[in-house]
Amino acid sequence: ATPGTATYTPTAGTNSVVVEVQAGGGGGGGVASTSGVQSTAGGGGGGGGYACKRITSSFSGVTVTTGDGGAGGTAGANNGTTGSSSSFGSLVSATGGGGGLGAAATTPSAQPSNGGAGGAGSSGDFNVTGGAGWYGLTLNTTHSTTGGNGGSSFLGGGALGPSASAAGTAAGNYGGGGSGAANLTSQAARAGGKGGPGIVIVWEYA
Repeated sequence: ATPGTATYTPTAGTNSVVVEVQAGGGGGGGVASTSGVQSTAGGGGGGGGYACKRITSSFSGVTVTTGDGGAGGTAGANNGTTGSSSSFGSLVSATGGGGGLGAAATTPSAQPSNGGAGGAGSSGDFNVTGGAGWYGLTLNTTHSTTGGNGGSSFLGGGALGPSASAAGTAAGNYGGGGSGAANLTSQAARAGGKGGPGIVIVWEYA
């Protein structure tokens, strides 16, 4: 569960493994400062991809890479970053969710800031694409601005976007997308939320 790389050494007697690979989620978009007639909302990060595979040989000594969640966009109209990929050697892998778009201050409209695309699993017995991040939406300056929700991963939902002036929220589940930030009128710039880290789970069978 710790982002980075490690070498997998099977327990003595292990004859096969089932590997679950979850990539990191994308970070949510940041938002710019607003004047007395403006509002803004950033998009949510996409959920990381997932893959699962049963492996019956050549699994000892494999390099395991666990991806981290993407950083939220820094305070201002800055995009979140893409989550990192996770893999079990070259045998099974998944890509991270895309970052949500940052948002400039505008007079209210229904024009959204797009969320990040979901990552994808590959080479598994089954592969799952993470959910796309939700768009940020601003309808008026006083009470209707919502940062985009983070996209879900196979292992859980993304972060919920704020419905008032607030920074984005970090994802609480493995591979979930971070939420976009939001601002009503006369607010300082705010950062988006960080995506959830990935995880690689290895089930051993004698």
